[in-house]
Amino acid sequence: MPTKAPQTSDVTRRDAVKIAGAAAVAATVQRAQAAPGIQTVKAATNVVNYAVIGTGGRGSYHIQHLNGIDGGRCVAVCDIDQTALSKAMAASKDKPKGFKDYREVLALKDVEAVLIATPLYVHYPVTRDALLAGKHVFCEKSLVFTPEEVHALRKLSKERPKQVLQTGLQRRYSKFYQTAKQMVEKGLIGKVTHVYAQWHRASLGRTWVPPSWRAFRKFSGGLTAELASHQIDVADWMIGSHPEFVTGVGGIDVYKDGRDVYDNIQLIFKYPGGQKLMYSSISTNKHLALFGSTRTEFGEMLMGTEGTIHITVGTDNEPAAALWFYEPSPKKAEAAKGKEKAAVANASLLSTGKGGQGLPVLLERDLVNANDSFLQKELKFARQWLYRKGIMVPEEDKNPVDIQLEQWFECIRTGKKPLADLEVGLEDSTNVILANLAMDEGRRVFMNEIDKMGGGAAGVKKV
Repeated sequence: MPTKAPQTSDVTRRDAVKIAGAAAVAATVQRAQAAPGIQTVKAATNVVNYAVIGTGGRGSYHIQHLNGIDGGRCVAVCDIDQTALSKAMAASKDKPKGFKDYREVLALKDVEAVLIATPLYVHYPVTRDALLAGKHVFCEKSLVFTPEEVHALRKLSKERPKQVLQTGLQRRYSKFYQTAKQMVEKGLIGKVTHVYAQWHRASLGRTWVPPSWRAFRKFSGGLTAELASHQIDVADWMIGSHPEFVTGVGGIDVYKDGRDVYDNIQLIFKYPGGQKLMYSSISTNKHLALFGSTRTEFGEMLMGTEGTIHITVGTDNEPAAALWFYEPSPKKAEAAKGKEKAAVANASLLSTGKGGQGLPVLLERDLVNANDSFLQKELKFARQWLYRKGIMVPEEDKNPVDIQLEQWFECIRTGKKPLADLEVGLEDSTNVILANLAMDEGRRVFMNEIDKMGGGAAGVKKV
C-alpha cells in the first residue's frame, strides 16, 4: 500500500474464518432475494451516504482521509473486530453506526455506496453482495482473489452497468503519474521499452507474521497482491497494453515462522510489443536506487529510447516525486561523437558512464502558457529555476488517495466511468494471480490461461 497506514493488529486466521462464514451465508441470502433497485444520491444534499466495510489498517486510513473530503457522509462502519470497529466509529467525523455483520450494512436503505477494505480473500464475496444489494462499490486492490472470481465479477458487473465499481489503485489519480503518461504519449521519452519497479521493505518480519492473514496463501496473495499490484498496473498503463506472459521466482528464505507466502519475489512480465516489466519486492532491505537514493522502499523507472522517468507516489509524510532524464537520440549521439578528436573506432559517446542531472517533471500549473500575465510567467520561471537547483520540488495539490475518493463520489453522482474501473481492476488481479502461479510452478505463464481457469464465466468457487 502506497501510504503509511496506522499501526493496527491484523485479522487472525480464526477471525478470517468468521468472515468467510458470513460471506457464504450472505451469498445464500442474496440469491434468494430479488435484486433491489440501485441506490441513488439524495438530490436535496447531493451527498453520497456510504459505509466502510473493513476498518483495519487500510479502512481506518481511508476514514481519516474521508473526514477531510466533501461530498460524502459515513453512515455505517463494519468490522468483526470490536477494537477496530470502536476506533472507526470514534474516528469518523460523521459518528456512524457500528456493525459486525456486513449483511446488516447492505440491508440499510440509506447506504448508497460501500467502501470495502477487508482482507483480500473476501473482496469478491462482499463486492458481489453489495452489487446485488444495489450499492455502488469502491473496493481496494487486488479486486479479486481467484480466477473464478475474475470471470464471475466481470459477468455480474456488466449486468449492472449503472452501478459504479471502482478499484483502489490511486496512482491512476496522481497528477505526477498522469503527467508521466502524457509525456509517454507525446513521445518525450521515445518508445517505452522497459519498466523497472520495486517495493522493498525491512519490516515484514515484524508486521506480516502469523497469525496475520497476510502470511497465509489461503487468505492472501502475498507480496504480489499487497504491494506489486499497484506497480504492475502502472506498467500496463504506461506501456499501453497488457502482458503476454510472466515468469519469476519467489522464496521463503528469511522468515521461517510458519508463513507460506513468499518473503521475496522477482518477476518479469513480457508485453506483446517486446516491452518488459522487471519487478522486485524483498523484505530485508528498503533501499531505493532511484532519485539519488533520497527516497526508500517503492518507485518505478520508465525507460524509453530517448529518455527515462523516475517516479514514485507520495505518502502522508513525503511528497510525490518525478524526474526526467534526457537521453540523446542515436543521430545526435553520432553527431556529437564525430566531433571528438580522439574518437576510437566503434566507440560510443554514451559508453563513458557519465550521466546527466534529472529534470523535475513539471505539473500543468508550472507550465508557462500564452494566457499568463507577466507576473505569472515570472513566478513560474522562478519556480522552475528553483526546481532545477533542487531548492524546491514540484508537489501535488492533493494526495491521490483523496482524489480517488472524491472522484468515486463524483462518478456516483454523474455516472462517469472511474479511471480505475472494473476492467483495470480485473486485469490487475489477473496479473497478480498468474504471477503467483508462475513462481509456484517455475514456468512461463501466459495471460490467456486465465480464460480456461476457474470455469470461465460459468461460475465462481464458493467461499
